[in-house]
Amino acid sequence: MPKVLIPTPLRPYVDNQDEVSIDKEGPISDVLASLISQYPSLQNHLYDGEGSLRGFINVYVNDEDIRYQDGEKTIVNANQDVSIVPSIAGGI
Repeated sequence: MPKVLIPTPLRPYVDNQDEVSIDKEGPISDVLASLISQYPSLQNHLYDGEGSLRGFINVYVNDEDIRYQDGEKTIVNANQDVSIVPSIAGGI
């Protein structure tokens, strides 16, 4: 069963958990859809109004950025970790 590691800013939307086990393997898009079905309030934080993953949300499968794999078609297997990493901007 894959684990999705939840960053601190998104934890309030998943009952303050730092990780969530997902009962779904396959494309990362399916894994994230399963996560959202469990925690619907995540939808607006991960996806834009057109259903695309927001540009400032980075997703990694076992520390590999999905943008450099097969994007949302990247396969997630049972013992893999998925990390959601929102970009942080700022400066002087």
